[in-house]
Amino acid sequence: MKRDVPHILLINPWIHDFAAYDFWAKPLGLLTLAALLRSHGLSVSYIDCLDRFHPQAPSSDSTARWGRGPYLKTPIPKPHGLEDVQRRFCRYGIKPRWLAKDLGQMPVPDLILVTSLMTYWYGGVQETIAMLRDIFPQTTIILGGIYASLCSEHARKNAGADDIVAGAADEAVFDIVARHTGLRVTARFDPQNLDTYPYPAFDLQSCVNYVPLLTSRGCPFKCAYCASHFLSPIRLWRSPESVIEEIKFWKQTHQIRDFVLYDDAFLVNAQQHALPLLEKIVRADLGLRFHTPNAVHIRSLKAETAQLLFDAGFKTLRLGLETAEFERREDIDRKVTQKDFKQAARYLKTAGFTGDQVGAYLLMGLPGQELSTVERSIQTVQAAEIKPIIAYYSPIPHTALWPAALKTSRYDLAADPIFTNNSIMPCQSESFNWETVSALKELASGSYPQ
Repeated sequence: MKRDVPHILLINPWIHDFAAYDFWAKPLGLLTLAALLRSHGLSVSYIDCLDRFHPQAPSSDSTARWGRGPYLKTPIPKPHGLEDVQRRFCRYGIKPRWLAKDLGQMPVPDLILVTSLMTYWYGGVQETIAMLRDIFPQTTIILGGIYASLCSEHARKNAGADDIVAGAADEAVFDIVARHTGLRVTARFDPQNLDTYPYPAFDLQSCVNYVPLLTSRGCPFKCAYCASHFLSPIRLWRSPESVIEEIKFWKQTHQIRDFVLYDDAFLVNAQQHALPLLEKIVRADLGLRFHTPNAVHIRSLKAETAQLLFDAGFKTLRLGLETAEFERREDIDRKVTQKDFKQAARYLKTAGFTGDQVGAYLLMGLPGQELSTVERSIQTVQAAEIKPIIAYYSPIPHTALWPAALKTSRYDLAADPIFTNNSIMPCQSESFNWETVSALKELASGSYPQ
């Protein structure tokens, strides 16, 4: 029976990996699409295969560590080519029988939209789409997201979807709906004006225990290891008024205290964007906590900015340092100097931040990188009385470091995104050595001078 209003099912797929954890990870793009569709009169459903709060899942504390927590995991066979990795490989997320039951209890959707995140997680995408195909054989399945954008040809050939969408789907989604359901609607938002977007449909989740915020899109830097500029080439900002109203909305409707900034460049042009917003947050005095897992730019951390971040309630502040080898960082980025870093650390400590609240990301596993440079970087960060956080490098297509990664990796990265998994340190020339990694992690977790 043909419906007057098409019903769209949106799916966040499983993760297949050696390790995964909910460090404030939500499919913001997919939930934004759900909100756009719903605000234009379409019927939507959402299933999160990573749902930590699924009705059949073991009880999970929604208040644990500011909303973060472990995914349910099930051991599965390792992918071909990674059998020698001495770590357990798992499906992260709900049990397949739970998903099958949930899908079987809903009406047949007119269209299914599946997102994708890390390129090397495509195994979870394949498994999810295969189950969708089995239960809804006549429904068109469209794949979008990061994997579909960065590895379009691989996704087209291997994911199992009927079609893929590369890049942001905000503008394309209504054409997709029209093409596959026959319903054409006129968009009532401006893709170049983030203030015209509805709030993402976080209410579709089983539990809303933290809320990601996107106050801007894009990044002016073109760091050699990062695909942000490729994925979001246009820099856009929301007005501070729009952001503070969204914060108040989620606080009032869902009693949210933890807000997570997904911006890639929150502090860039701080005088025009971040500082006015921070001032509004301080004046509102809502008793909230803010977190920056995507890192902020160190050069923008002036004394005034550091104090406003502290006064606004930022509890988890991450700095995009990447390496403390300042004389030899030109191959990866030019966004911070040794003076910038030391000055920012001093401003943050003076503002009231503790070393446990502030962490500096350090990349490990870069093409040609000697692990001794990581050790020296850890010691430099600790000397500044903040916490070093090791971030394992993943080779990403369409970045400046991709050709070097292809040359140095012991795997055929171009043949299969599975080999770009950061857990296996793919650009080390020798086999994966977990003991070396563990030693550096132990060093990073050690105390710093007080």
